[in-house]
Amino acid sequence: MKSLSLKNLAKTYFDAYKGEHVTAIRDVSLEVPAGEFVSIVGPSGCGKSTILNMVAGFIPHSGGEILVGGEPVKGPGPDRGVVFQSYALFPWKTVLDNVGFGPKMRGVPKAERDAIAREYLALAGLSHAADRYPNELSGGMQQRVGVVRALANEPDVLLMDEPFASVDAQTRMTLQDELSRIWEERRPTVVFITHDVPEAVFLANRVVVLSKGKVLAEVEVPLARPRVWDKMVADDQFKDLSNQVLALVRSA
Repeated sequence: MKSLSLKNLAKTYFDAYKGEHVTAIRDVSLEVPAGEFVSIVGPSGCGKSTILNMVAGFIPHSGGEILVGGEPVKGPGPDRGVVFQSYALFPWKTVLDNVGFGPKMRGVPKAERDAIAREYLALAGLSHAADRYPNELSGGMQQRVGVVRALANEPDVLLMDEPFASVDAQTRMTLQDELSRIWEERRPTVVFITHDVPEAVFLANRVVVLSKGKVLAEVEVPLARPRVWDKMVADDQFKDLSNQVLALVRSA
């Protein structure tokens, strides 16, 4: 994994409906050291997904710099893995081949990429599903496949855009438990976008609050790991941190 650095990042676009330029992101600076898990929260329209899409290289930034391991981001690349809200799996490929797709694109021989895929499926408790197709899996299982597919390509930075928003509450908590465990084992650099404040606090080392395209505050999360919901729901420090972040989001 590598560090991620945003320096005076800005994004302006032309709104044809309004007939004017709109500033979506203004002067955002953020340092994410290698191996850190950072959540970004804020009201709808504050620029969370815009930042993620610029870091992913899907849209260009208008000003400032985006650096991964000190190198500027100029477009999409295998050094950044992305997990979306939608499952985005290839329906015609088995789970094994979905997870091995990234290594395949890097030219990894089949036997080796199958071994890599099986390693990551085991990490997520999905070994039994290797030969199934996406339509044979529940929504929660499909999203777990999406997470390990991104990890199997061994990106320097993992970008996650509200990946658990489309599943039910119980499945969401299970996925959060599993993501926390996987992060503990592999320590990828993660930027996690969410509207869910407890989710942000549960997962992250640090929560960044955005407001109107700018960083309003950063909140350190010193909660002990490993973290599991069965214990966290009764943790007073967790409740206090969640209330602190929620107050900041409401003020934004």
